[in-house]
Amino acid sequence: MNAPHTKPPLTLEGTRVKLLPLAQEHSNAMKVLVQAGELQKIWYTSIPNPEQMDGEIKRRLGLQSIGSMIPFSVWDKERECFCGMTTYMHIDPQHPRLEIGSTWLAKDSQRRGINTEMKFLMLKHAFEDMGCIAVEFRTHFMNAQSRRAIERLGAKLDGILRSHQIMKDGSLRDTCVYSITRAEWPSVRSNLHHLQSQTYQSQGR
Repeated sequence: MNAPHTKPPLTLEGTRVKLLPLAQEHSNAMKVLVQAGELQKIWYTSIPNPEQMDGEIKRRLGLQSIGSMIPFSVWDKERECFCGMTTYMHIDPQHPRLEIGSTWLAKDSQRRGINTEMKFLMLKHAFEDMGCIAVEFRTHFMNAQSRRAIERLGAKLDGILRSHQIMKDGSLRDTCVYSITRAEWPSVRSNLHHLQSQTYQSQGR
């Protein structure tokens, strides 16, 4: 893995989305987004509630300091506001691969093409600049919306980890593990270009 490209600060920018280095001063904006959409109440996700946001940002920045995570705040360029968070996580420089995860978007930013462009920017950088051999995605078996979004990108299901985690309500999570390999990236890139053009057309751009 190309070490200079794995070190923050790292900003990734597209037509509608800018991924900015996560900072503690973004906390208040993130608290408002979570509270407005009551995102923390979705039982099969791990979205922090407003009271946990300061600690969650501190946790992500701590993992960044040891090189295992690069966390971002998601900025909506059209509306000029923050709209969520995402990360490169479980970064493995020896066998260059990582996971894109710990992602959430504000309720009014979902199904607007933001997630597609965000994932395109992160996958492009991972494969073309960081030299990854594979990029992984993980989600709760019950999170049908997330699974559809991951599959829509072109990722393939590697398998399901049974009783993988204990959720905040005490239930056990079966984790679906998906991945995109370096060999698959050209086809996935073409698919993402197509999805983005469809979104722009449907929104009258």
